[in-house]
Amino acid sequence: MKHIFFKTAVAGLLMAGFTSCADELNLSSTDPQSSMTADDMELLAKQYATLGLTGQAGPAGKADISGDEGESGFYRTIFNLQELCSDECIWAWQNDTDIPAITNIEWTADNVRTNWAYQRLAYDITLFNDFITRNNGRTDGEWGYYVAEVRFLRALHYYYFLDLFHRAPFKLVYDVNVLPTEKVGADLYDWIDQELTEIEPLLASIGSFNNTTNFGRADQGAAYTLHARLALNSEVYTDGKKKDYQKAIDYSNLVINSKKYELSKGTKNGFTGYEQVFMGDNDANAQAMKEIIFPIRQDGQKTKEYAGSTYLVSSIRIAGMPYSGTSNYWSCNFARKALIEKFFADADTTNVPCATAYELEQYKNQLAAAGKTYNKDSEEDVIAADEALGGSTAAIIQKAGDERAMFYAGVGGGTRTFTTKNITGFLNGLSIVKWQNRRSDGSTPSDASFSDTDIPLFRLAELYLTRAEAYYRLGTNDKQAIDDVNELRSRANATPVASISLNALIDEWGREFYMEARRRSDLVRFGLFTGSKYIWDFKGGVSTGIAVSKHFNVYPIPSNDLSNNPNMHQNDGYK
Repeated sequence: MKHIFFKTAVAGLLMAGFTSCADELNLSSTDPQSSMTADDMELLAKQYATLGLTGQAGPAGKADISGDEGESGFYRTIFNLQELCSDECIWAWQNDTDIPAITNIEWTADNVRTNWAYQRLAYDITLFNDFITRNNGRTDGEWGYYVAEVRFLRALHYYYFLDLFHRAPFKLVYDVNVLPTEKVGADLYDWIDQELTEIEPLLASIGSFNNTTNFGRADQGAAYTLHARLALNSEVYTDGKKKDYQKAIDYSNLVINSKKYELSKGTKNGFTGYEQVFMGDNDANAQAMKEIIFPIRQDGQKTKEYAGSTYLVSSIRIAGMPYSGTSNYWSCNFARKALIEKFFADADTTNVPCATAYELEQYKNQLAAAGKTYNKDSEEDVIAADEALGGSTAAIIQKAGDERAMFYAGVGGGTRTFTTKNITGFLNGLSIVKWQNRRSDGSTPSDASFSDTDIPLFRLAELYLTRAEAYYRLGTNDKQAIDDVNELRSRANATPVASISLNALIDEWGREFYMEARRRSDLVRFGLFTGSKYIWDFKGGVSTGIAVSKHFNVYPIPSNDLSNNPNMHQNDGYK
């Protein structure tokens, strides 16, 4: 099998009202309705490229979708709708378009960020439909795998339609003259369930692509994981008609018991096993790769982007922070107090190691008295100050007793407050350093401005928590549920638990998967995203948090699509 990674230009297509270019491939036409020739792997690569790229010319230029190219990428749009509204992070710059509505959970059908996600999912599905329509039934060479893989990508996108919007503009063939029909709730759930069931035996066997040659392609492991995730959320997605928790267990067992994947546990050059999964060489570090079931491929040289892991790495850092691994500082996302409290009970500035502005001034005075100076632009000086005052990531991890507590509260880039009454900037909360462009082998990133870090869209840890939660909800095997939770806590060197509850499970999901584009979904499943059962900072637009209406459990269908497609209907609670 050829390497799927994007060593060559990938095919751009003109379809369904979205314009792309195909200058860099030897294509006979950019119209998918006419004949087209290109290398098979290049055409397959384009399908995968939709997950991590936004156009044909690097980070900006020849965009797939008109508008702000960086904002319209697959992962960034999903991340924003899953995380920026949750209890995990806040976007620092509230004057950015429609950001306050996402932060405060008060969006409308005209929200541009909701529309970006909807457009991206629809555009990608159109691309997949063209590929499948052209090649369905082909079995020569590896085409049987190729078509099944693209069907998986299409099912994945319909899954996100179901999760975010509870309905989808649904079409399985490429035909610009036919409007998509509407598929809602349980019907969409059943289609995804059946589609995955059909394609699973057609995909390469589980774990086949967990290697440097084919890393990034979808085999049975990816399909089984998506199937488990779908089943775990069955009660939400079908409006209570189904509770497929046993199916979630069965698919989790297929992955866990295959022994094709392992949790990343061993320390390497001072980096913990958990930390290595989110580093710049996670596609070359055998231990990190073994945990990752399906990644979005990224490379600072070959896949320059503003909507993938560059977004993740750059948005959580400010110039002056030590160990940054990047020269591209956006200073956008910081931790909400509620996220810190997942690691520190009754968290406040006395429980969390956090350097204050007053302490930094005292420290400078002490240096001056000794004839020394403090240079905020010197990484060595910042590290020394952090060691003296507290706030380093190592100090926070030690105090939390959990290696997943990857936060920074030192003096790099300025001192931070633990929480805020008004969102004014990046230093209003602690910094998150989970995503990084540094490499576990100590080598230099391929580019100082763009990230090498592959995004683990699915990883083995998810199956342990999925199985634990499903067993607990069924009430059939609490011991296995506890063992599965402790498997992850042991990896993090956290104290094992002796009992389990729904509250403990949702908190464990947060500790293990914060900032991985899934928190809203988990909160919805536990009945905590809306209402007053769980309140966090800035929920509902108030610094201390207030209840929000249950209709916000799903996003609205964008107004422009309702105008363009009479087959679509609006979700309850939206105009």
